[in-house]
Amino acid sequence: MATFIVLLGPPGVGKGTQAKILADTTKLAHISSGDLFRENLKNQTDLGKLAKSFMDKGELVPDDVTIGMIKDRLTRADCAAGAILDGFPRTPAQADALGKMLADFKGQVDYVPFITAAEEILIQRASGRWTCRAQGHIYHQKYNPPKQAGVCDLDGSELYQRDDDKVETVTNRIKVYFQQTMPLVEYYRRSGRLVEIDGAQAVEQVTEKLLSALKK
Repeated sequence: MATFIVLLGPPGVGKGTQAKILADTTKLAHISSGDLFRENLKNQTDLGKLAKSFMDKGELVPDDVTIGMIKDRLTRADCAAGAILDGFPRTPAQADALGKMLADFKGQVDYVPFITAAEEILIQRASGRWTCRAQGHIYHQKYNPPKQAGVCDLDGSELYQRDDDKVETVTNRIKVYFQQTMPLVEYYRRSGRLVEIDGAQAVEQVTEKLLSALKK
């Protein structure tokens, strides 16, 4: 039977890093809803065009369009053993829809690791990112600083801070994340599938706790 993991975590907790490590370790496909949206929009698929029609009007893309993209992605060969879902679902209603859809693939949501940390740690991590203008290489003023301040080690271009990575924006994104996601966290907690992981630890320790939780 296929294994499906829903990975939850606020901005700055390192969820993307852990998703990649988890995918490499378990050999499960990593499905990022953000990447999936960009792929459908870029390739101008029917679902991508449909999503764009709502976005162009400034409206939210309906759940059934997003579910359609996820369902289509799960039909690919690399998802035969299951997948790690990152960025979807975001609400209990979406979680219900996901559960019904996975039943078509003879599966269910098996594990829901929730990686979290104190707000001040999340802000420090997420607001320290700087990006190079030429090719988008990413640095962090504390965890991965460039050799020369303000200059990319790899191509020598200027480093700048995206609006998304500024303290005020990051603080708001974290607040919005918890407001929107807590009902989903409680939804999966009631189902007995939620596993809380302390994301304040080093990357390797978080990975160890994640894998240990999945083995159980």
